[in-house]
Amino acid sequence: MGKNNIAVAMGGYSSEFEISIKSGGVVCESLDKSKYNIYPIHILESGWYYVAKNGTKYPVNKADFSFENGSETPVIPDVVFNTIHGTPGEDGYLQAYWDLLGIPHTSADYYQAALSFNKRDCLSVLKNFGVLCANSYYVNKGTEINVEEIVRITGLPCFVKPNRSGSSFGISKVNEMSGILPAIEKAFSEDTEVIIETALVGVEVSVGVYNDGNEIIALPVTEIVSENEFFDFEAKYLGQSQEITPARISDKETDLVKKEAVRIYKLLKMKGIARSEFIIEKEKPYFIETNTNPGLSTESIVPKQVREAGMTLTQFFDILIQNVIN
Repeated sequence: MGKNNIAVAMGGYSSEFEISIKSGGVVCESLDKSKYNIYPIHILESGWYYVAKNGTKYPVNKADFSFENGSETPVIPDVVFNTIHGTPGEDGYLQAYWDLLGIPHTSADYYQAALSFNKRDCLSVLKNFGVLCANSYYVNKGTEINVEEIVRITGLPCFVKPNRSGSSFGISKVNEMSGILPAIEKAFSEDTEVIIETALVGVEVSVGVYNDGNEIIALPVTEIVSENEFFDFEAKYLGQSQEITPARISDKETDLVKKEAVRIYKLLKMKGIARSEFIIEKEKPYFIETNTNPGLSTESIVPKQVREAGMTLTQFFDILIQNVIN
């Protein structure tokens, strides 16, 4: 048996491309080189390339996702390990493309990716299954904005977020009515759709969930303590937060939030690794959002949870590949 060819897709077309390149780099370093031929693939608006160790860029043929690697025959990946945050790797576009080409990939399927990437649609589906969520109000660009009505429904403080973006780009926490319109304008810089939510008061936690091939398992829970007003971009990536794994919550709360994260994974028919965020208010987990391609860079939450669970990243990533290779 020859080694399987694994294309590690990274980059993307959103504000998150630099973070994705870091995630992809960690995956490339961690994968078992005795089992796999590993090819870093940069998918950027400027072009799609296999980037060799010496820095040479080989274009990817979009007709079949093949690429040269300096040898006679082009490489066609056996599996794509998808580490793209944001569009087009977390919102379903690339998943649908790989499905059409018949190339297995480690992330959620295209519809599940698109649904969970759209915070408003995802909340609408999960609320019908009894998942607890914050009160929310939706605004689209070009429609009239009624600030009084927003405050009546969400109260203050509230969060104003772009509907389809990650890494906390474009999010504001608003404490008074006069801040709502500027916050909506800021969110419109990332998306034409905005979601405004009640600011829940409680402990913020994050739970990675994956399929180990036999059952769906929740990783240890991480507590997020932001030094900023909320867990924003600086808190996530510039060290202005503490991420404590396992979370300092009761055994009962830990059990509840893990069960709810697994239930959401099943309800949304997820694949691979998905990470859900919750606020625990009065001992109840309120769902915030789910990420189908969570960060895998060294400072990201899922790698910390994997290590806390007693696994190496090499073992964990191997499980994700073996689940789709067979």
